[in-house]
Amino acid sequence: MSILVFAESSEQGYKKTALETVSYAKNIAKNQGSELTVVTFNSTDNSALGLHGANKVVNLKGSAFDKFNPLTISQAISEIAKEENSKIVVIDSTLNGKHIAAIVAANLEASFASNIVSEPISYEPFTVRRNSFSNKAFQNMELCNEIKVLAIAKNSYGATENKEDFTEQDYSISEIKNTLEIVSVEKTGGKISISDADIVVSAGRGLKGPENWGMIEELSEVLGAALACSKPVSDIGWRPHSEHVGQTGIQVSSNLYIAIGISGAIQHLAGINTSKVKVVINTDPDAPFFKAADYGIVGDAFDIVPKLITELKKFKEQ
Repeated sequence: MSILVFAESSEQGYKKTALETVSYAKNIAKNQGSELTVVTFNSTDNSALGLHGANKVVNLKGSAFDKFNPLTISQAISEIAKEENSKIVVIDSTLNGKHIAAIVAANLEASFASNIVSEPISYEPFTVRRNSFSNKAFQNMELCNEIKVLAIAKNSYGATENKEDFTEQDYSISEIKNTLEIVSVEKTGGKISISDADIVVSAGRGLKGPENWGMIEELSEVLGAALACSKPVSDIGWRPHSEHVGQTGIQVSSNLYIAIGISGAIQHLAGINTSKVKVVINTDPDAPFFKAADYGIVGDAFDIVPKLITELKKFKEQ
């Protein structure tokens, strides 16, 4: 029996969330005295997986995996889980991860828990802790089925090295049972993905218009941050919808989140409140965001942000 984990890679290599998930699964494997099998697709370098604890890497290859098709990948993971006799399947809680995790759980008739924030509290009975109520509370959940599918919340565990010599195996699907066809893929042009970024700079209607976004872009560039916006900004067309963060947009769990000219509606806070440090710049001292902020600056962004950029550049030069 092995613990099975899905690790998603990109053109730049394995994402931090993937290595966090592998590290999490490795500790479960150690506790259970099991091997760790990692499933990935169309990857060329799997050394990072071995560095973080993989004993075996199953690489999904073939035309069926040229694009991210959740039904195809879910089918493959489910088949491998059965072949490996895996009773625990671990997947990250990214948008792609959440999509396939639920399908895998259904395929395997497994118990499923998402947004898990720590190692299992108990193995008998198997109990996990997860974020709930839009990240406003924690919930202890007991998983009763023999097979469990666990989706790990981003930035909740950390990537730890646990080097293993690993074997590799290619895997292809001869018969694909799905009705979903990926017609095209449109990628955002940003340098840093919002969902993977350690630092996110976000702005709202307080910027007064799209023509003022230059200073926000400069600030994000100086910080090496991803650029984001509030829902009203994307709704009125100032910024693309791919930059919208919040409950109905991209969920953010960055180490640093800077909100500029955003009042802090409950829907926005629900999507970013698992970020470690939140900094708010707003002219309204009664803006709801200040109640959730770790650091707040009451003032005009058009005065504060240029000064902040200047000081950051000086700091980096030193």
